Amino acid sequence: MKALLLSEYRHLELTDVADPKPQHDELLIRVRACGICGSDVHGYDGASGRRIPPLVMGHEAAGVIAAIGTEVKSFSVGDRVTFDSTIYCGMCSDCKRGAFNLCSRRQVLGVSCGDYRRAGAFAEFVVVPARIAYRLPDNLSFEEAALLEAVSVALHAVSLAPIEPDGSALVVGAGTIGLLLLQSLRAKDCARVFVTDIDPTRLKLAESLGATATFVSGSGLDEHLLRETNGVGVDLAMEAVGIDATVSAAISAVRKGGTVVLVGNVSPQVNLPLQTVVTRQIRLQGSCASAGEYPEAIRLVSSGTIRVQPLISAIAKLEDGPQWFERLYAREPNLMKVILAP
Repeated sequence: MKALLLSEYRHLELTDVADPKPQHDELLIRVRACGICGSDVHGYDGASGRRIPPLVMGHEAAGVIAAIGTEVKSFSVGDRVTFDSTIYCGMCSDCKRGAFNLCSRRQVLGVSCGDYRRAGAFAEFVVVPARIAYRLPDNLSFEEAALLEAVSVALHAVSLAPIEPDGSALVVGAGTIGLLLLQSLRAKDCARVFVTDIDPTRLKLAESLGATATFVSGSGLDEHLLRETNGVGVDLAMEAVGIDATVSAAISAVRKGGTVVLVGNVSPQVNLPLQTVVTRQIRLQGSCASAGEYPEAIRLVSSGTIRVQPLISAIAKLEDGPQWFERLYAREPNLMKVILAP
């Protein structure tokens, strides 16, 4: 089959690789759409340490079942499906309590981090366990379904946060995840959701997707938020970048006793304003991947409650992937989600 191979850092090539074969509990899926994730771009040059060449990346995908393992009873050839990016064992103590994202033996599609290597979905076919797959409704396109992984990540992060009907929240970062956090907060009836980013174009998109107000990062953010919240700060901040400045901004924005959910993880380490966290009794909550939110994600996207189409900047052929990776790597303005279609 044809696959987009990261043969060395910053070098992708369309090449022939062996067709994958499903095991007894697995599905062989003909990939129809696969999104380029920010984590793929960070792994493209080796910065993340989690994309070690040679590797076929890609974990935000959807397609059609081409073959099934001998023990699979819940799916049939021809079913339209999407699938989780996390391959969890289902048997460890974390899985048994429903924390599939924290599975002791978890693997992630399209990731090679030294501990494991798992081929991803920038290819004509991919194999996944049937337990992580979900049927798609007819009204959901494959391209839209490729964003369900990111929607589930946003929904999981929001599920970890206390949200009151008259509450306020700030989303720090208006990339794909940030804009999905905004919509997920709205879907959970958070009354006021503010968004901040360095890019005015992304902030305009945030306004169209339901932001109460948007602010350019940096100058006067705290003052703006204090005016909007009667001088106390927001109840909740969702941080979707993962660098010193944005983590500090999220912490500074919340009221005493407020919550900061950390979703972005660009930097392995960040500096924290520790005394602010302690003396204002701020709760810091990490969020990793998703843990069972796919059915809710499918429902919210297929109903139009969460809109993903405005986030898709381009749909391209698999062979054009190297050029699109370079454009994303160069941080070309106004590029959000790029979908590759094998």
